[in-house]
Amino acid sequence: MPTQINQIDDIEHGTTTLRVEGDLLRPDAELIARIASDIRDETGHRLVIDLADLSFIDSEAAPILKRLGETDGFRIEGVEIFLQSMVNDVERRG
Repeated sequence: MPTQINQIDDIEHGTTTLRVEGDLLRPDAELIARIASDIRDETGHRLVIDLADLSFIDSEAAPILKRLGETDGFRIEGVEIFLQSMVNDVERRG
């Protein structure tokens, strides 16, 4: 499924959320990082990257988002589903 990015601005709170859906590959993660940085530079908003609606994230995209989440003014949300999926996979292989 192609990656879809929806921008939700909360002007009152100075926050912009990028809701990401579909499959996230490295080029998609690089694009999200550029978009998020551009929005922050242009608006001064804090950025939230919401990954709750992702169906897949590859191993090359994850470090890009991790670095972004560790940057001041950026926050990553919705990754709990991936952690649970990994636990389920390990249990099945058990």
